[in-house]
Amino acid sequence: MIRALFLSPESPFPMIGGGALRSASVLQFLTERLGAEVHAIVFREQGSADPALAMPRGRVAKLDVVTLPHHSKSRARRVVRNALRFARNRPPLIDRFSGFESQIAQAIVGRSYDVAILEHFWCAPYVRQIRPHARSVILDLHNIESAWHRSLAAHESWLHGIALRRFERAASELERLLLPQFDSILATSDADRARLEGIRPGLPVTVYPNALPPISAPPRAEQERIVFSGNLEYPPNIEAVRFFHRFVWPELRQRPGLSWMILGKNPDPVKHIVAGDPRIEITGFVEDAIGSLATAQVAVVPLLSGSGTRIKILEAWAAGTPVVSTSLGAEGLSARHGEHLLLADDAAALVRAVAGLLDSPSERQRIGLAGRRLFWQCYTWPNVWQSLLPAFRNVADGDLKL
Repeated sequence: MIRALFLSPESPFPMIGGGALRSASVLQFLTERLGAEVHAIVFREQGSADPALAMPRGRVAKLDVVTLPHHSKSRARRVVRNALRFARNRPPLIDRFSGFESQIAQAIVGRSYDVAILEHFWCAPYVRQIRPHARSVILDLHNIESAWHRSLAAHESWLHGIALRRFERAASELERLLLPQFDSILATSDADRARLEGIRPGLPVTVYPNALPPISAPPRAEQERIVFSGNLEYPPNIEAVRFFHRFVWPELRQRPGLSWMILGKNPDPVKHIVAGDPRIEITGFVEDAIGSLATAQVAVVPLLSGSGTRIKILEAWAAGTPVVSTSLGAEGLSARHGEHLLLADDAAALVRAVAGLLDSPSERQRIGLAGRRLFWQCYTWPNVWQSLLPAFRNVADGDLKL
């Protein structure tokens, strides 16, 4: 039996958010397709639920939990923390998940693994503790940290941009240092693979697309609404809501009866942006995101920054809801403009694209069904697991057949 170590900065279960969904897909691949015995080490926020309570029975053989120290989410405390990180030249999330070397080492003392998988670049520094215990060490990059900071810096104020560019340079230095220490690196798209080649030519990169579990098509129950979904404390999502509210929504709001639903966990950072408009509904976390997306006429993805590929588009496709996205928002997905979604890269184009779909039920149905077919053919877990095979070629003796 293959023995696997799985280290993640968050528990994959419950599967809430893009990061958890991607990590859960890797974990299920290990257990369902490789039949691996998995030792999982996951971080959790102080005061949050015990990850063991949400972990499906039999998914892991051993689970260790590392509790992070409490961090206030107040704006003042965030500014202080990031000022200190700026002074120390430490990217925020690398800093947040650092300092637990002794706990990681203690959890794996006396153990050996055929493969170790580290989720997110934030866990990459722990390769030093894990390498002596594993035949193969794989890093799953949910995005490219330096590219993420660089794209944010391009749209922020000059002061915030200075900090983000410093974090970009610090992340680049760490990427050049740490990435060559892995036997294989998982990237979400060919675009991210090209970015990694620019950071360090010759890295052993396998493209593993983001995907969802197979989801039956929900009943379409369209209301006069558009929807934006995502983790609402994630900076690119905050920026997207601010941009759409300021430059796109005023034009669309002239349509009588049209509402805008903002769907996702951690809604506090966007509440002040849209406050006072009774036709904007912030739902917070909902149990059935796909069902909620199926009530909207159009899903909007007005992202201006970020890296990786967008689970929010996959969820809209799974719901059969037509998508209007910026090119960056749809980056890395094998979708064609006009067939599987509509692309629009400025406010005026976004207004035209959304309005055109609102005015045409047949176009909404055509594009929504095409997105649903693409999701089912290319972006469900069983379909993308085959792409993981090259990263695991040295894990077991003989050929691995999925």
